[in-house]
Amino acid sequence: MRVAIAEDSALLRAGMARLLADEGIEVVASLSDTTGVLEMVRTTRPHVVIMDVRMPPTFTDEGIRAALEIQKLGTGTAVLLLSQYVEPTYAEELVRDAPAGTGYLLKQRVGDFEEFLSALHRVGRGETVLDSDIFKQFVGSPREKRATELLTPRERQVLELMATGLTNSGIVNRLGISERAVEKHVTSILGKLRIPNSGENHRRVLAVLEYLRGMERLKDRSD
Repeated sequence: MRVAIAEDSALLRAGMARLLADEGIEVVASLSDTTGVLEMVRTTRPHVVIMDVRMPPTFTDEGIRAALEIQKLGTGTAVLLLSQYVEPTYAEELVRDAPAGTGYLLKQRVGDFEEFLSALHRVGRGETVLDSDIFKQFVGSPREKRATELLTPRERQVLELMATGLTNSGIVNRLGISERAVEKHVTSILGKLRIPNSGENHRRVLAVLEYLRGMERLKDRSD
């Protein structure tokens, strides 16, 4: 695998490069901002670009904007975004029409290198990976209770695991239930959330995002 890193923290950038190199992953570029990211992708064609969401000069959404432009290039380069905070709106914008692998993780996941490496490889294979905390942030508050009543407790468990990018087989292993039961739960979730049939991988991601949007709307009304 060949990757590029765009991260304004020199320490984190160097640390990731060293860890990836130790795993036999080639780091073809290391950038401190998004300037030149598109040209770098055109010339080096990395399999994955690992990029911070908030980059110079404004430290708002430079990484998101650059990721969307990378997706438009049509090079097949996947994007794994890292963020200090859980920002579901950014995650939705990134994955909704993504033509290649896409991931959105909290920066703390880099500390659990095995988890980070797993997400990197899955994104490199064209999968979509969302940080589980994007889901957990919302379901823990009492004011979102009405929204969670839309799904059964088991369906919420399955949906959370879907958010992390697990396949049906992965959910089977995690929950210790049959594959038929998982299929039934997934079908029920997609039906309750009225997710259109637009490709299995994206349907699962859209289910998570639709659920989060519903909970955000309830939160806004309660505020």
